[in-house]
Amino acid sequence: MIRRMSSEKTFAFVMAGGSGERFWPMSRQSTPKHLLRLFDDRTLLETTVRRLEGLVPLDNTFILTNTAQMDSTRAAVPFLPEKNIIAEPAKRDTAPACALATAIARTLDPDAVCIILPADAMIHDIGKFQCCLADALELAASTGAIATLGIPPAFPATGYGYLETSEAFPPGLHGNAIHSLRRFVEKPTLEKAREYIQAGNYLWNAGIFVWRASTFLDEARRQLPSLADFIESMHSPADLAFLLSTRFSSLPKISVDYAIMENAKSVAAVLATFDWDDVGAWTALSSHIKADSDGNCKRGPVVNHASYNNIVVSNGRIIALCGVEDLVVVETPDAILVSHKNAVQDVKALQPLLPPELK
Repeated sequence: MIRRMSSEKTFAFVMAGGSGERFWPMSRQSTPKHLLRLFDDRTLLETTVRRLEGLVPLDNTFILTNTAQMDSTRAAVPFLPEKNIIAEPAKRDTAPACALATAIARTLDPDAVCIILPADAMIHDIGKFQCCLADALELAASTGAIATLGIPPAFPATGYGYLETSEAFPPGLHGNAIHSLRRFVEKPTLEKAREYIQAGNYLWNAGIFVWRASTFLDEARRQLPSLADFIESMHSPADLAFLLSTRFSSLPKISVDYAIMENAKSVAAVLATFDWDDVGAWTALSSHIKADSDGNCKRGPVVNHASYNNIVVSNGRIIALCGVEDLVVVETPDAILVSHKNAVQDVKALQPLLPPELK
């Protein structure tokens, strides 16, 4: 049984407003990556919410999305209270979204502790994930530090931000290592990423944060007062609709890393012991779906002859491969993607070439 702080004071906010352009043609503006069923019959969003069960009450779990995705988000998590799915009226990046989350939690409990996490990561070991998150909650609640979950890097990735750690804290209640953070590092060059791996004190930034509402408000007052003004202008849940319609869109468009984290008084990382994948491109499927004897990762009706190491997704029609290898092929009723595996990060470059109805 996971020991944890009072769940009634714990509030989770899932960031679910991205576009997921790298997963075209399945992802569209109204159904981005986190609303796709890539690995099983659950969307990534539902999987993320279910991963919190037992640690955060469903009544305390919120989804922050946008107006274009509101209906599809509600359909993906019908078990959540409708009021807990909130549409931001404009894209303002993560700092305003975090301010909105903090404002909501603060009106529900002045001693609230907030969990902020993305909607589209894949984690299989839920037990270890919850243990790490429980240690982050205890750290944030008892010390007033901002806690984050840092992923020990498996390779020199250039697509992730990094966390440079410094001195060690005492381990958490569940034995997880905790380190203070020296700095947040933007996505590096390959040479720099290799240096980070060799140094041994860098972690991948998974974008999972935990803080007391009061801590975030204090940091906002000190670093970006417009965020603090927004938080303090919300006195009860009844104020939400008015504030969204009149004030949210004027908040500065800036990430929470830049706005708050880089100069926060105290930030610490709980080192993740669980598996983690941000599912950044079609090639991620090969890490979660078992390949056949020829190395082909397949979903849906697919046949192949003398074809090797392909990723193939059919949403209805039979896809037949003959004499090809290292391709990604994705079929939908109105579009087909054929890409080399080495080019999947460039799928988003197709967007300006597509007719509006296929975006």
